[in-house]
Amino acid sequence: MDPAVPGPYGAFSSGAVGVKGGRIAYAGPAAGAPKANHVEFLGGRWVTPALIDCHTHLVFAGDRAAEFEMRQLGATYEEIARAGGGVLSTVRATREASLEELVESALPRLEVLRRGGVATVEIKSGYGLTPGDEEKMLVAAGEAARAAGMRVKRTLLALHALPPEYSNDRAGYVRLVAERMIPSVATLGLADAVDAFCEGIGFTLEETRTVFRAATKNGLRVKLHAEQLSDMKGAALAAEFGALSADHLEHVDEQGVRAMAKAGMVAVLLPAAFYALKETTKPPVALFRKHGAPMALATDLNPGTAPILSPTLAMSMGATLFGLTPEECLAGMTRNAAKALALENECGKLKAGLAADIAVWPVDHPAELSYWIGHPGPDVLYIAGRKVEEH
Repeated sequence: MDPAVPGPYGAFSSGAVGVKGGRIAYAGPAAGAPKANHVEFLGGRWVTPALIDCHTHLVFAGDRAAEFEMRQLGATYEEIARAGGGVLSTVRATREASLEELVESALPRLEVLRRGGVATVEIKSGYGLTPGDEEKMLVAAGEAARAAGMRVKRTLLALHALPPEYSNDRAGYVRLVAERMIPSVATLGLADAVDAFCEGIGFTLEETRTVFRAATKNGLRVKLHAEQLSDMKGAALAAEFGALSADHLEHVDEQGVRAMAKAGMVAVLLPAAFYALKETTKPPVALFRKHGAPMALATDLNPGTAPILSPTLAMSMGATLFGLTPEECLAGMTRNAAKALALENECGKLKAGLAADIAVWPVDHPAELSYWIGHPGPDVLYIAGRKVEEH
């Protein structure tokens, strides 16, 4: 499945994929495939690139199921927060957890994503909010992904929430992130990018700009939680810095979309959070299409607003809630997700030279991956040419 191939899904009706040294050596019509030492017949099943979950918060401690129950019983988010809940409850639990405990709790979540067809995952920090705890989260992300045999990209999201010890010193916390956290994780090689939550209940444009300047100075790419709840003009700011992506985007306007497209950014859509928060304003999919901004899909797996463990459910939600076509949904969790992580030359397509990340699906048509509400996953998954044995 290669976008350079004409026709729906860039697909061949009778194709073959050749693998050598963990990379794709051939992808095309079976009749043209080179001779191989070992041939495995797949019985007519559909073969796609392995899925990529390009936006998650899956390293955390604690559990917020009780808060979900409180909301269903009528409590507001503000009431829950005043009672000690909300994101700061996850911050407290994450700070108290050891590195080993964070790895142990994250690994089962990674394994469920892998069973759903995911070979590559992005994991953000953002529940530590101190230099040591943010680094602990990033280390845990790397160790858990290695244990799961998955490729990982790590993102510093220290500008996620204001920690309680800085409740009266916002500027001091922003300086801490820009002057200490970012240089440290860059030097240690713990992060590939820097993210921020630019929102009325998060951080301002200027606070985000300060952190993005520090990221750029330290050689890290940026991405942004933008326009989820209001139009803060964050997408346009991210475009100024050549961001990889802007994510959520329910309230982005056409000017923001145009800026994203001009900067080559990806629009990462997160329908599980839209669903869980019972939002009504949808991201402007028609504008992304009009201006040629590629759309990715991701789970946004997190303990508060997107407790989702199924990548195919995210695809189904993208189709049903946001109006994406099944082809756009699959592209959104393969080639466009790869671009959102600066991995377009590594994975996300069945193309010679790329990593042999391959999913073999028990479906008669790839539209079924979005049609079924939470398809359980592929029959077979290869990551860098290695068959993953699920139990």
